Amino acid sequence: MLAEVISLETIQDIAQHYGYWAVFGGILLENLGIPLPGETVTLVGGFLAGSGQLSYWFVLGSAILGAVIGGTCGYWIGRYAGWSFLLKLGKFLRIPETKLEQIKAQFSENAGKAVFFGRFVALLRVFSGLLAGIAEMPFGQFFLYNLVGAIAWASVMVTLAFFVGRVVALEQLIAWVGQFTLVAFGLVAAWLFIPPWLEARKTKELESGE
Repeated sequence: MLAEVISLETIQDIAQHYGYWAVFGGILLENLGIPLPGETVTLVGGFLAGSGQLSYWFVLGSAILGAVIGGTCGYWIGRYAGWSFLLKLGKFLRIPETKLEQIKAQFSENAGKAVFFGRFVALLRVFSGLLAGIAEMPFGQFFLYNLVGAIAWASVMVTLAFFVGRVVALEQLIAWVGQFTLVAFGLVAAWLFIPPWLEARKTKELESGE
């Protein structure tokens, strides 16, 4: 994420200067697949609301709106151009198309859960909309999970920063949230990649035993 490049002080300055637009734009661009620190901007917005500089409800609304619109745009990008791009990337990284098909199928089987819980997972929050489009998840179903997930995620992040930010340093709060999302990413990655790997290994053993 670009959070390591853009300092927290800079993000705070942007949030203080642009207010709700910074929260809306940060999470919107992040959900379009651009690795911007949307989560950090949202936490900063909640923190500023807790200190009385911004309105809690407007920060929350900005985060939800940015997440929903960004996720929806990401979905349509993935629906129309994502799979062909993924195939090209797979060839470049020497990943067999069959393996990509397995990952796509694994995502499709649990697309709703992935879109909802992906809000709370580092990187998956950035790409869940794109992946849902690539997997050709029905748009109505995607929109519902995207909306509910955006409301749940924004409510947790903004409320956490609003209240906890009063007793814990903002830097520490962001560090804790970052650690949680990285652990969650590891668990999701294992969920996506280990079953296909075990299945391929089992198939290989059966073929070698014949």
